[in-house]
Amino acid sequence: MTATTDRKTRTRREGWGSLRKLSSGRWQARYPGPDGQTYTARTEDDKPLTFLTKTDARTWLANVHTQIARGLWEPPAVVAARRRAEAEAERARTLGFAEYAEHWMEMIRTQPNRSGKKRSEGTIRSYQSKVSGYLIPEFGDTPLRDIDAARIKVMTDRLDAIPSPLNPKSKFNGVSRPVLVVLMMILRQAARDGVIPAAPPVSVPKQESVRYDSDHAETDDVARPDQVEALYDATPEHFGIMVLLAAWCQLRRGECLGLQRRDIIWHEDGTATLYVHRQLNANTGDLTMPKTEAGKRPLSVPDIMLHRLRKHLDDNVAPEAKAPVVPTTQRGSVPLSNTRWGYIWAEAREKVNDLPHRYRFHDLRHTGLTIFAQEGATLAELMRRGGHSDIRVVLRYQHSTMARDRELAERMSRTAQAKIAARKKADKDSQGGDGHL
Repeated sequence: MTATTDRKTRTRREGWGSLRKLSSGRWQARYPGPDGQTYTARTEDDKPLTFLTKTDARTWLANVHTQIARGLWEPPAVVAARRRAEAEAERARTLGFAEYAEHWMEMIRTQPNRSGKKRSEGTIRSYQSKVSGYLIPEFGDTPLRDIDAARIKVMTDRLDAIPSPLNPKSKFNGVSRPVLVVLMMILRQAARDGVIPAAPPVSVPKQESVRYDSDHAETDDVARPDQVEALYDATPEHFGIMVLLAAWCQLRRGECLGLQRRDIIWHEDGTATLYVHRQLNANTGDLTMPKTEAGKRPLSVPDIMLHRLRKHLDDNVAPEAKAPVVPTTQRGSVPLSNTRWGYIWAEAREKVNDLPHRYRFHDLRHTGLTIFAQEGATLAELMRRGGHSDIRVVLRYQHSTMARDRELAERMSRTAQAKIAARKKADKDSQGGDGHL
């Protein structure tokens, strides 16, 4: 046996392997593996391992020698990797819903969606409200692997029992569907992450109206032009332009409140073009971009409101280019808030007789687009005017063209019948008797 001594370490060669005393006084063991590599003692977590005494180190070396002789030895890195995998698997088996849901929400906040865009603040808040308000109270720390179709059915029945705050007679409460959609998204992501083998089925109910009964028709939401005028008259003067912007320019509420003086361009012939560049976000109170590129659009201001728009700008809007078109105070620099407009709208609506039941401010936009469709606008023109990116949304306005469709069908019938009669008469005359077509 030989020994080499320096100021820091002392190495002693054993019958198999070697021992070295460290400057700390502890002992380190090294050995030759069957793969030809030399290994230093490490823990099962692949971390450096030293020993208090030389005897402890020799005992450890002897155990490793026995494992190699029996063919049970594996490199420390392989052992550590397997232990990590087993630990992850065990964690996945016991990972609770609440913990994973918070992880999912963090992913929603920070990572882009499938189209590569970050989710809006409103979308994040909506998801969080479903997670915090319904899903975590329902599942808590229940392991994700224990959430199956039967457990989801229990929650669904509980959600369906919640009455609709808008219409107690409605079979749909507006709660079950969005909560179940978020649950489905969470479980599918858990499956993609390998936390669960597969996402259990989530039965998401069809989108149904909450505000109305089943016999409600979309045409019931369309106000008459004289009712739009009555709403304008019932609204305080410096806020009345909101009614006209929604009905005749078909703007959304946030788009109305986000308008600035510079967004309205007047032309030499007295006409005007309105540009939608931003919206006042109802969730954050900030001016933000429209949700889609289709939302950014130029609109011709119709004659019905040109004079009143110019007068509103002269009387109520500050001269600066970025001055809000609908300020909180006359000529103010702060746009009217969504909340305050809600109160103003509710009071104005109560003053107008014969409005459709539960008429919303957004229904003014629906009214304007319906009338626009009745004038013969194509689906593409409706999409551009309304700032829609999904043609399925615009298809709802096809109902508004049915009167025009009936008129054209009747004209077609009259024309066809006239030609049939003319042909019969011509055949009869040519045959000099009774002719038949």
